[in-house]
Formats: sequence, structure tokens, C-alpha cells
Amino acid sequence: EYEYLYDKPYEDNAKTRVAGPFTIESLSPHRLAEFDENDELVVRDATPTWELDKDLPRYDFAHKILENLRTAGVQQAKKSGRITFSSLEAWPGELICAEGRYLEGGDTGKEKRAGVFIGPEFGTVARADLVRAVTEAADANFDTLIACAFNYDAHATEFNKLGRIPVLKARMNADLHMAEDLKKTNTANLFVIFGEPDIDIEPATGDNGEPDWLQVKINGVDVFDPSTGEIRSDDPDGIACWFIDTDYNHESFFVRQAYFLGANDPYKSLKTTLKAEIDPEAWASLNSETSHPFPKPTSGRIAVKVINHLGDEVMKVFGV
Repeated sequence: EYEYLYDKPYEDNAKTRVAGPFTIESLSPHRLAEFDENDELVVRDATPTWELDKDLPRYDFAHKILENLRTAGVQQAKKSGRITFSSLEAWPGELICAEGRYLEGGDTGKEKRAGVFIGPEFGTVARADLVRAVTEAADANFDTLIACAFNYDAHATEFNKLGRIPVLKARMNADLHMAEDLKKTNTANLFVIFGEPDIDIEPATGDNGEPDWLQVKINGVDVFDPSTGEIRSDDPDGIACWFIDTDYNHESFFVRQAYFLGANDPYKSLKTTLKAEIDPEAWASLNSETSHPFPKPTSGRIAVKVINHLGDEVMKVFGV
């Protein structure tokens, strides 16, 4: 006999809670091709569901996203990095669905034209998608490509520019799955550009003196500054936590080392909650910009994932 617990955990008053409830969610990076009984590729009709069934209410995902993007703009960790559109209109492209105009460097800056690419409602954006979109943006003479998606695969996070056109990858808030019910406001963090980790991979020795080990030092996050049109590197204060998969297999990210940063002392409230002192050495090993040494991976790759204080995350793969 089995009992399934849905939001009904067993209570143990003898233990002190140090974290709130949480869920684990994931979007599959894989796309499956469908084949029939003769092993031939099945090509589905692209007719929208609302045209197949006239009784269904019409729901245009891209239109709802653009409505919220027009109001909220694209934000970064710093307010100075926000992109506020002076206009955002539909564009008759294959992948680019809107043309946005914004002023580079504030109200007195030069006007820039941005092509807007919106990823799938359920799924991830791959590098190939960005390459096609930015190529289309170049053909239309846009200055920038702004991609909006719920998630990007690891290879897409490494793609930042094609020719003269920078690619800005805005991560959409999961609340946009309920776009019809959202109140449109310019204060919500609905579209956030986080950038990519700026790290140094340094030689190290193991705990027992083993040679040819490695360690990672995180310097911050590289982000696009719309006021200058250049990439700048922020310091680690904007990072809430970062993780390393020291032997990445290109299929799943496995947290092998975890570190928690921040300008303030994140453990001050934890000490109060536990009514006890935290081991300073143990805390120092977690609150660190430099990882523990680790052996060279058999896969030849490591992956670093960074999460900021808004909950946005980015992952990048490095060959070693």
C-alpha cells in the first residue's frame, strides 16, 4: 500500500526548518521526431488548434508575450541596464515576430532597432534557433537581436554575437505561462538578461598533492550594457550562488560543488534561526569565489551554473 503526499509533508517539530517549500521544474532540451509504422518522418500540419476547433477560445502566445514585453521592457540586475521600448510593433518575419525601438544610453542616446525572437511556450531554445534568428535580423538590418525564452540550452548560452549584431538572451519569467491573467506592469521582472559566467580555470594540486588538478575562480557575470552597446563584467556581488559540474556529460548538469555568495552575510539569519554558531571554516568553504581543486574530467568538459538574486540562472560549458 502506497500513500502519495501532495503538499502534505510529515511534520517533525523536533527539527528546525531552514528553507521554505520549493518545487523542482525542468524543461526538456530534447526534441523528438515522430515516425510512422514505415519508419517515415511524420510532418504535422501547422494549423493552429483554434482553427481546428472553432469552439476553442483563440490564444496567441506570441501576442500575449509582446503585450507584456511592451509594458515591462527588458531588465538586468542593475536598473541602468534596462531596455525600455519607445515602440514595439509586429514584424512579418519567419522567426522574428516584432520590431522594437529603444534609445541607447538613455533618453538622449541613439535610437536602435531590435528584432524580437520569441521561443516556444513549452521547450528550450537551441543555438541553431538563435543562428537562424540573428541571420534573419541581419538581413532586415536590425541593430540587435533580443531573444525571449523560458530556457536556453548550454550551447545557446555561449552564442552572444554574429557579425555586428549582438544577441541578447532574455529569460522569461515562468509567470508568463499565465500571461492572460497577469496584470501588465513595468515593475515586474518578466524579461531579464543575466549574461554569462566570467571565470578563470587555474591549475591546482589535489588534497594529497596530486598534480594536474584544476580549480575555478568566478570573477562575475558578463552582461550587455544597452547604454554603451558593449559587454561589461559585473563583480560577484550580484551572484547569489554558483555550482560546478566537474565532469559534464552534455546531457544533465550534476552539482558536484556548490557555493553561496552575496555582499551581505547570508548566514546571519540562519544563525538566528538555528540559535547556534556556524562553523567558520565550513562557512568559508561555501562562501567562496574559488572552487575546491578537482581532477581533470574524463569528458574533457566542465559546466558552471550561476544564479542571481532574482532567481535567474545561466549555464556555460567549458572545455579543459
